[in-house]
Amino acid sequence: MTRLTHATLDQLPDGIDSPRGRPRPAIGIVHFGPGAFHRAHQAAYIDALLGDDPRWGIAAVSMRSKRTVAALAEQDGLYTLAIRDTESSNRVIGAHRRFLGPDDAAETHALLADPAVRLVTSTVTEKGYCLAGDGTLDLSHPDIVHDLAGTDTPRSLVGWLVAGLAARRAAGIAPFVPMPCDNLANNGVKLHAALVAFARMGDAVLADWIAGEVRVPSTMVDSITPASDAALYNDVASAIGMEDRAAVQRESFAQWVIQDIGTPLGPDLASVGATITTDVASYEKAKLRILNGAHSTLAYIGLLRGATSVADAMNDAALAGFVDTMIRADIIPMLPRTPGLDLEEYRAAVLQRFRNPVIVHRLDQIAQDGSQKLPYRLGDTLVANRRAGRMPAGVVTAIAAWVAFLMQRARAGIPVVDPAGDRLAAVARDGTPAEVVARLIDAGLGFPSELRDDGAARSAVADAAERISRGDWSGLTL
Repeated sequence: MTRLTHATLDQLPDGIDSPRGRPRPAIGIVHFGPGAFHRAHQAAYIDALLGDDPRWGIAAVSMRSKRTVAALAEQDGLYTLAIRDTESSNRVIGAHRRFLGPDDAAETHALLADPAVRLVTSTVTEKGYCLAGDGTLDLSHPDIVHDLAGTDTPRSLVGWLVAGLAARRAAGIAPFVPMPCDNLANNGVKLHAALVAFARMGDAVLADWIAGEVRVPSTMVDSITPASDAALYNDVASAIGMEDRAAVQRESFAQWVIQDIGTPLGPDLASVGATITTDVASYEKAKLRILNGAHSTLAYIGLLRGATSVADAMNDAALAGFVDTMIRADIIPMLPRTPGLDLEEYRAAVLQRFRNPVIVHRLDQIAQDGSQKLPYRLGDTLVANRRAGRMPAGVVTAIAAWVAFLMQRARAGIPVVDPAGDRLAAVARDGTPAEVVARLIDAGLGFPSELRDDGAARSAVADAAERISRGDWSGLTL
C-alpha cells in the first residue's frame, strides 16, 4: 500500500483535512518528547496555526530513542490524527519539519541557538524533569550528574535547555521560552527553578541571567490519547487509502491552558483555541476535583456495581446522575471563580467525555493508586466542605466506595494495585467499615489529615461504607 508522504498527499480523499497546497513551514519551535500525546495535542494546535503563520514548524527531538522520529521522517513528518468519539474524523497533521534523535546532538544545539526558535516545549513525563520529591532539581539524578560533568550530548531535558540558553546568552540572543506540557502542578515554576539550580552548579552569572530573563509559563493539558495499535493503523489505512505507521488517536476534547507571562510566546496559540490565563492553578484544581474526582468515583462505585469502563459506568443511570449531582452540589461550590473558566460548561463537557462510546477507559486502571490520588481528587473537596460547615453527601459516598472497594478486594484475596497495596489489604482484610476507616486515617492512607479530628466526617464515611458493603446503594440518591 502507498505510504503517506508529501509526494502522496494529492492521493488523499477529498474529505480528509491535510496540509495539501500549504508551503512547508519554517522551524520556530523545538519539542522534546514527540510521543503520541504531543502529536495528538500540541502539534494539532500548531498545525491549525500554520496556514496563517508558517513561522512555527516544529523540530521534534527524541532524547532516548530514534524510533518515533524515524517513523516521522519516513513520512516527511506527516501523520493522521484520528478523532475517536461519537462523531469520528481523520486529519493529516503536517506541523513537523525536523526529526532529531540521540545521535543528532549538533543539530539540536544549533536549533536551540537559532534566534528563529522562540518556543521550546516538552512532553517528557513527570520523571523527565529530574525533580526530587519536594519538586526541586534532584542533583543526584544520574542524568543530571552526567550533564553537570560536561557533555556535548545531554541526557536530561534540563541539561539541554540550559545548554541552549547558555549559547544564546553568549551570542547576545534573546532567550527562547521553555514551556513544559506535562501535567505536573506548577510545572513552569518548577522547571524554571530547576534550570536556575542546574546553571548555578557551573556558572553563577548564567544562573542569574536565567533567573532574571527567562520566563517559563505553567501549563495544563488534557485530552485522552490511547496508544496507537494495529486496529488504529488498519482503520486509518481504510479511511485515507494509504499506509500511515505514525498515526495517533484521541478524543475530540482537547484543552491547553497556558500561563500569561506578560510577553508573547511567539505563536499565537490563543487564536487556535489555547487558553491564556494568569491563573492556571484554578484550571488545574477544576480538572483535579471535577474530572479526576468524578473519574475515581465512577471507578470505585462502577466496579462495585459491575461496570468495567467509564462509558459502561455512565450507562448506569443512577450512577451517572449521582456523579452529576455530586459535581454540582459538592465540588463546584468549593472551587474559586476564575475569569474565562465556566465551571458549569466544564462539568457538562466532562460528563459528555465520559459517555464517549469509542474510547474504552477501563475502571480498573483508574482505580489504581487510590491512596495517592484520593486525598487530592476527593479528600480536598471533603475538607473544603467541612471548613464551610457542610457535610458533602456525594463526596462522602464516593470516598466510602473506595473503602468498600478495598474491603471487597482484600477479603476476596484480590491484590490492590497501589504503592501501598500490601498495607491497604492488611488494613481492610477484617473488621467493620468503621474500624477500617479508622485504620486508614490513622495510617495516613487515602484520607486528608484533617479528618483525624473530624468525628462527624469519619462517622459519615464509615456509615456510607457499611451500607455499600451490604449492597445498599441508597446513597446514590442525593
